Amino acid sequence: MPEVNTEKIFASFLLSVEQVTSIDEFNDLEKEYLGKNSLISEERKKLSSMSEISRKKYGKVLQELSTQISERLNQERLSFQSKFFKEKELKDNKDITINWYKDLGSREHVLTSVMNEVVDIFSAIGYTVATGPEAETSWHNFDALNTPDWHPARYESDTLYLDENLEQLLRTQTSTVQVRHMQNNKPPVYIVAPGRVYRSDQLDATHSPVFHQIEGLAVDENLTFSDLKGTLEYFVQEFFGKEIKTKFIPHFFPFTEPSAEVLVSWKDGEWLEILGCGMVDPNVFQHVGYDKNSQGFAFGVGVERLAMIRYKIDHIKNFYENDLRFLRQF
Repeated sequence: MPEVNTEKIFASFLLSVEQVTSIDEFNDLEKEYLGKNSLISEERKKLSSMSEISRKKYGKVLQELSTQISERLNQERLSFQSKFFKEKELKDNKDITINWYKDLGSREHVLTSVMNEVVDIFSAIGYTVATGPEAETSWHNFDALNTPDWHPARYESDTLYLDENLEQLLRTQTSTVQVRHMQNNKPPVYIVAPGRVYRSDQLDATHSPVFHQIEGLAVDENLTFSDLKGTLEYFVQEFFGKEIKTKFIPHFFPFTEPSAEVLVSWKDGEWLEILGCGMVDPNVFQHVGYDKNSQGFAFGVGVERLAMIRYKIDHIKNFYENDLRFLRQF
């Protein structure tokens, strides 16, 4: 069975590329040379009627031609786009903040990258991702988490409320997701809850009224503080490196008992606090309808804090200013 002349087809393709005048024509070329009605597709239909040796040989030829056309098409498409935007900049009103000459495309923001990395670390040991609303009720944000009425976190000076009755607010922590998840799911539970949170903080080097958290929750039979400690030591070494040591010191959180802060060893023997954790308070289990004797642990970490420590970033506002000189470093 005669084979098509691949060199002739590719030469015809190159000639067609030279005649392109709009970006949409690249889509038409792709259909013409690689689509289901293209010559290559028609030739592939003939493979089933060939001998095994001929089928392998001719199939390889068609695949190489298809790959060659696809790669060249993408190159020419990107080149055309770059030239189009360059000419557009010269014709239109000049904006010195725009640079069409640089690479096309996009990349993850450093905060998104760090958040995804943390989620991947916990996903590797069986945790799943849970989400919830950013506009929350006071019950989910405070009452269900065993936070008393007198706690400073409930003051209007610390929380961004959405109504006069202080019943609706912008969540101050993603622990609200843990509450909602437990209301709808029975143990065992192993979740992480990444997301944006809000607090009435003044902007300084380490604080922002808007930032990101990842909270974790594990509820299962016979879980102990040793399980919590082992889980967080695993996370720290996966994120910062195997040589990093951790230290747990007592702390107070309304929704866990006992509670602790986790510190990591750093340069010159310095210890840095990175997150809070503890065994879930029995009152929290009661609020969500669990048996009061349930066992579990919870933890929460600030994404900005992790990024600032790892990359030695000196001010939290750098994450939000959209300065490309900063963002392109990551």
